[in-house]
Amino acid sequence: MRIITANVNGIRAAGRKGFFDWLTTQQADVVCIQETKAQRHQLEDDIYCPEGYHCYYHDAQKKGYSGVALYCKQKPDVVIEGMGDQEFDDEGRYIEAKFGNLSVISLYMPSGSSKQERQQAKYRCMDYMMVKLDQMKASGRDYIVCGDWNIAHKNQDIRNWKGNQKNSGFLPEERAWLDVLFDQKGFVDAFRELPQQEHEYTWWSNRGQAWINNVGWRIDYHVLSPSLKGKVKATKIYKDERFSDHAPLIIDYDYSIAQ
Repeated sequence: MRIITANVNGIRAAGRKGFFDWLTTQQADVVCIQETKAQRHQLEDDIYCPEGYHCYYHDAQKKGYSGVALYCKQKPDVVIEGMGDQEFDDEGRYIEAKFGNLSVISLYMPSGSSKQERQQAKYRCMDYMMVKLDQMKASGRDYIVCGDWNIAHKNQDIRNWKGNQKNSGFLPEERAWLDVLFDQKGFVDAFRELPQQEHEYTWWSNRGQAWINNVGWRIDYHVLSPSLKGKVKATKIYKDERFSDHAPLIIDYDYSIAQ
């Protein structure tokens, strides 16, 4: 089973940069997209529902903002739009597809970098999601929560860790939240299940020469329920082409979606 997560920073812009041409070569079972920055009525062209996929979008109410999507080779049993909190559901941050005992989620956690009010919203979303993740763990279902979590976990996940300890996305409180999720709750950072090279990132600032110099952050994840530990077969961050300020994260699993 292959699952891809990609923050496209505008699905129409990513399409113009060749994202959908690339996607046809990937044979993914599920594609999780974040930051579509579009409403459904703006995505009526066939390109936005690739052939062979069932496509689902959950938009933000605000135009040109946020938004998530799922492309599924197999039709899900159920699709759930929204995490159940109106503040964040109005921003289009969560969509879930259920296949038998498996749920695959496209999640776009808030960024707190623009102003302090957004950082407080991010903390509210983190608090809400931790309760939801506890419920997922207790449910007995298998979960793969893909997306832009907007937090780099450890020093190895950010190139300039010394200079970013007071910046949103690498604050001690945010990192401690992931410590709880992975170390205490038993959720799994799928990328770290296998040995990785140094300096593997998924996002690069548009400022300076961050992309050219690989001054990046790893803030895009596949987060697995404890039941899926040991199921990761292969991981890849795709950087041969640039569709967005994020790179797609591709993970293959020893798992079959129930027919």
